[in-house]
Amino acid sequence: METIKLIVGLANPGPQYQDTRHNAGAWFVTELARQQGCTLSSESRFYGETARIQYQGSDLRLLIPSTFMNRSGQAIAALANFYKIEPESILIAHDELDIPAGSARYKKGGGHGGHNGLRDSVAQLGNNSNFHRLRIGIGHPGHASQVTNYVLGKPSADDRTSIDHCIDEALRTLPDAVNGDWAKAMNQLHSYKQG
Repeated sequence: METIKLIVGLANPGPQYQDTRHNAGAWFVTELARQQGCTLSSESRFYGETARIQYQGSDLRLLIPSTFMNRSGQAIAALANFYKIEPESILIAHDELDIPAGSARYKKGGGHGGHNGLRDSVAQLGNNSNFHRLRIGIGHPGHASQVTNYVLGKPSADDRTSIDHCIDEALRTLPDAVNGDWAKAMNQLHSYKQG
């Protein structure tokens, strides 16, 4: 049973990126912290904002890197190495172009799929990609040439509502995921349909 000890929400720093699609992973961690009644605080040695919570009987650390997306792994590796957290005990929440807004998927391991935050995370974790991912769908603009502007743009009001509802559903499945019951967590999240 692989239990989760660290949950990371990928993002770009600064108010200009706060509401952009690329920050969907951070929206998830921010909402988790809010529901748990804790505040993320800046910690320079971990290059990000962190918190520690007791969750489902587990000691769980939260992290939103304050590096730019393509340096996300620097923050993740710094915290994971300090607390001796194996990649298999890390869940990284990130935006996913290949999934429509309003859907999310859990996944373990695999490639980075062109996502710069995941690419750097794999590299900084010693080329180990065996961490878990929460892929939060943001939809695709339709052509590769439009991707950069799309992920750095704000979703429509409807898409943002769909993403927020999906994040709420992911949080409902999180207890099973954190405790290592991935089959149950996946079954619930992957069958989620917005009403």
